[in-house]
Amino acid sequence: MMNVFFHDEIPEPLSPASASSTRLKHQVFLSFRGEDTRLNFTAHLLKALKETGMNVFFDEETLEKGEQLSQALSRAIAASNLSIIVLSVDYASSKSCLAELSDIMRRKDTQGHIVLPIFYHVDPSDVRNLGGSFKKSFNGHGSNRLPQVQRWKTAFAEVGKLKGWHIEGGKFDRPETEYIMDIVEYVIKKLMSGKFKSASADLVGIDDQKQTILRLIEQEDSRLIGLWGQNFENTCFLLNVREKLKQQGMESLRNQLLSELLNQEIHVDTPSIGSTLIQERLNNKRVFVVLDDVNDSDQIDCFGVKHFGDRSKIIVTSRDRQVLKNGGVDKIHKVKKLNDNDSLQLFSTFAFKQLNPASEFQDLSKTFVEYAQGKYDQPKISQILRSSFDDLDEVEKNIFLDIAIFFKGTFRKDVEKILSCCYKGVVSGISNLIDKCLLDSTPYIEWIFMHDMLEEMGKDIVRKEYIDPEKCSRLWGAKDVFQVLRYNKGINRIEGMKLDISQIDNLQLHHSTFEGMINLKVIFFYTHDQVDSVSLPEELRYLHWDYYPFKSLSGFNPKNLVVLKLICGDLEHLWNDDDHQDLVNLKEINVADCKNLRKIPSLLGAINLEILECSGCEILVELPWLNHLTSLKKLGLTGCCNLKTFPVMDSLRDLNLSHCPIVKFPEILRTLTKLNLSGTQIEEVSLSLDSVGNLQTLDMRGSRVKNVSIKMEALRDLNLSHCPITEFPEIPRSLRELNLSGTQIKEVTLSLDSLNNLQMLKMSCSSIQKLQCNIILFGSREIPTVECPHQS
Repeated sequence: MMNVFFHDEIPEPLSPASASSTRLKHQVFLSFRGEDTRLNFTAHLLKALKETGMNVFFDEETLEKGEQLSQALSRAIAASNLSIIVLSVDYASSKSCLAELSDIMRRKDTQGHIVLPIFYHVDPSDVRNLGGSFKKSFNGHGSNRLPQVQRWKTAFAEVGKLKGWHIEGGKFDRPETEYIMDIVEYVIKKLMSGKFKSASADLVGIDDQKQTILRLIEQEDSRLIGLWGQNFENTCFLLNVREKLKQQGMESLRNQLLSELLNQEIHVDTPSIGSTLIQERLNNKRVFVVLDDVNDSDQIDCFGVKHFGDRSKIIVTSRDRQVLKNGGVDKIHKVKKLNDNDSLQLFSTFAFKQLNPASEFQDLSKTFVEYAQGKYDQPKISQILRSSFDDLDEVEKNIFLDIAIFFKGTFRKDVEKILSCCYKGVVSGISNLIDKCLLDSTPYIEWIFMHDMLEEMGKDIVRKEYIDPEKCSRLWGAKDVFQVLRYNKGINRIEGMKLDISQIDNLQLHHSTFEGMINLKVIFFYTHDQVDSVSLPEELRYLHWDYYPFKSLSGFNPKNLVVLKLICGDLEHLWNDDDHQDLVNLKEINVADCKNLRKIPSLLGAINLEILECSGCEILVELPWLNHLTSLKKLGLTGCCNLKTFPVMDSLRDLNLSHCPIVKFPEILRTLTKLNLSGTQIEEVSLSLDSVGNLQTLDMRGSRVKNVSIKMEALRDLNLSHCPITEFPEIPRSLRELNLSGTQIKEVTLSLDSLNNLQMLKMSCSSIQKLQCNIILFGSREIPTVECPHQS
């Protein structure tokens, strides 16, 4: 729960003077067998270390020395922060090397000297067990009873137990240059963290996090600091707030903290610290307090942190960002996942007892690390994740389980609009799950993601709570779905189903398959099977059926439907216009690549429809009058090569007419921000300065455009790649990205007047022969990035 430090234990900002006290004459001492590695590996490692500015002690003597370690070498080891020992095949045959090693290991045990072994073309187990060639080497040093030889053996075996790098060599191992890069990076991290001795060597990736937190502590305006994330383990602290509160309650826990702070048994029975004397005593204390795994913002105030003295520092860790925000913390730091290198090192440390995986396990190890994404499935972590789920309210639990099973990797807005028809408070519920680190959302595009461990936890929760598939509300496994559909059991409890029907043999859908599923809201189906028809339940909110095998949706009442996706289906039409469908909840229709689809119904009731995607419908010949669809924002008609007319609508923001039979540039509507006309027959683009519109992205790639004159100031991104254009186009000053790749333009002159905001110009695979830049930089103005073809 808490670690408590008092006035004289608070970390002070590190000044150059205080830091220098920990510096020794050498940062690194290199111990190696000259005949084995002086002219190859060790020389390259030495060069790489020195290039980073490190002072490395490297014995320049090439002659074999005696058995006794010279005073100069002993002083050099003592004056070094860290020793790297390159254990090669003949290392143990050198008495001077063994004397060095013995002294290094003695200083490791007595002074905390850092030792990093490199097992160079030798097996670490041979070092630990004095086996292989090392057995013969030690036999050559005389009687094993000699105290000196015994010390060498002990030191040699001990260094074999340390974590280091195992460089096997051979065609299946990594290049030595990669090992050297890893070693240098690790040495720098070790030396940077050496001044803070409290960090455990086994806490991989802790150094960067630690430096960030120390910088926050040193800031005068950060008294209350919040650490947010799922990467906290209660073993790092004496106690755990969340768990301890369940066991003994807030008052008892607070009294424990106050007693430690004030060096006296304290009993406060009121919700807040009402005693003026206790408040004043706390106010006189400059303290450093860590509250770990707080799950309620009120707890921060209850612990009395506002009464702590000036220049006190309070660190609060939580898995919920909102707890920290509502608790009034001054700074919030998100604890990041391990990066790829640290993840591989952590995995190797446990799997191979080395800082790198064995060569034959390199690819497999990287695959595992990529899957783990910075987390590892230990029981303690699983318990922490489950406790986070248990603290959710019922709506948040349902949202989490639906995303884990059905909607992972989906646009956040899509998930919100689908689930909002199933539960109340979905938008805030998803935000809360992100704040609690149970979901993640990518910036800008905002896809919803979750860690694979969280996904598996969600599925495991459903499995354990509904051991019998007949009682399960969500089905996704082929075996469970088969049992329910084949024997028609428990169908009235099912709310969601996800299945690739090709995974199940001897299962044929029939007209009444879904009739009893009165609560079915979500369907994900993938099938090529040909069936006459099925009767779909009216409660459906989300219908996603790839390769939909039926000719229409006739007979289905879509009154509750929010999203309809029938991609690559056998549809000829959705439903008849005289069916008078209730479409008020419908927000998206996607019938892309339905090759037999001839027409779209009138959609008269679809007043909330936002997306209509008909790309790849090759025999679609007409669209209905769509002006009544005032909410429609995106219309996709890519490859609809038989369409004769194209809609003009005031609400559209994104229109895709790629590879449609268009020969004239269409009318630009005021609301349109993105227009795709790639692969069309248009030959000329002319948009004057007074053109009405907010068009920001125009894609004309692969069209027949030859002449371009655009002065519309809203435009930001223009793609004219692979167009038969021969002269640099007239473009607006507002343009940021221009793609002229694959064009016939031979000469380009760039000036600041014409390209005030240009950030990227692409001309790869073009005919460019002359590029002239007349740009004068003012202030922070940057030169735009220009991609040109390589000249032979």
